[in-house]
Amino acid sequence: MSLDKAAVALHLGGKRKSGVEVLSSYEDGSIEPTRAVLLKMSRAYKRPLLTFYLPKPPVKAERGEDFRTLPDDRRLEDAASVDALIRDVHVRQRLVRAALDDSEEAQLLPFVGSLRMEQGVPAVAQRMRDLTGFNLQQFRKRRSVSEAFNYARALVEQTGIFVMLIGNLGSHHSNLSAQVFRGFALSDEIAPFIIINDQDAPSAWAFTLLHEFAHVLLGLTGISGGGYEQKVERFCNDVASQVLLPGDELNAWRPVYGEPNSLVAEINNFASSRKISRSLVAYRMYLSGSIDEATWQLLSKTFQDMWLKEKSIQKDKARASESGPSYYVVKRHRVGGALVDMVRRTLAEGTLTPTKAGKVLGVKPINVEPLLANA
Repeated sequence: MSLDKAAVALHLGGKRKSGVEVLSSYEDGSIEPTRAVLLKMSRAYKRPLLTFYLPKPPVKAERGEDFRTLPDDRRLEDAASVDALIRDVHVRQRLVRAALDDSEEAQLLPFVGSLRMEQGVPAVAQRMRDLTGFNLQQFRKRRSVSEAFNYARALVEQTGIFVMLIGNLGSHHSNLSAQVFRGFALSDEIAPFIIINDQDAPSAWAFTLLHEFAHVLLGLTGISGGGYEQKVERFCNDVASQVLLPGDELNAWRPVYGEPNSLVAEINNFASSRKISRSLVAYRMYLSGSIDEATWQLLSKTFQDMWLKEKSIQKDKARASESGPSYYVVKRHRVGGALVDMVRRTLAEGTLTPTKAGKVLGVKPINVEPLLANA
């Protein structure tokens, strides 16, 4: 944050001194903040209160590799929020791993880091199918893209990976665009995590899940964005897309290359029947050479605009409707069945306290029991 923005967030300033002057005095040490101010800073800066009592600032948390390709202005604007999110994921993962160790449930997962890019896309895609038992026909038989994602997610979680949907830092005010952050893989041999940005279109979640699973198979911890320029990102994209859309099926498709609107409609129908995103289809068409880069970029922009419009309509409908899933149902879906089950077991055994369970689940300790109930 800039001094101006931070001073506003902390509600500093008065008649004698501006908020910026007060905050500058705190930072240069000429005056000491009260505990109440430190509590405000803890919330605003997304840092534990203990941080402010350390003799010097803590070492920056390891993000892993950054596989994103972003303009410099977007990278600077969202870097702090992304770092805060990844810090939070690391804390949850360490608590989970410690709980598994304490309850003697910890087991090494031999598939983590077991493959290399040199083995090729088909080999990694087949290994992914073998590990999960993923069946493309079963995936497509689901009634909606959300149910298709739930099918794929359950199979991935059965391998020992925890899959979470996280798209902000706790409120919609901190939502992170999918163009800034699409997914994150934490490749640990005991408690690997996959994070999917739920601000992205639900039709893209399964693709991101398999993309990040490819990162885990390669043993690569890092954050992914919407770009395709980096070699690793292209490889993981190709693995995920081959699992969800085999090449021979795409080659057999004969869309009419007329005006852009007719092509958009054809791609939309093709993607919808297969429970995949329109952007994935456009990307594969570009790779196959059936459309040029300019057309692919135009289609990608069109599909992004369509999703934002659909998202806005869904929000309006949700506001107008009095019914809908409860807070706990939504929270359980975002946290994932594997994590909910692990917390329930270790909490019952006493290896995880309610406070730590709340941290893992992303809720207050008082909300842990109702979240676990009826899950």
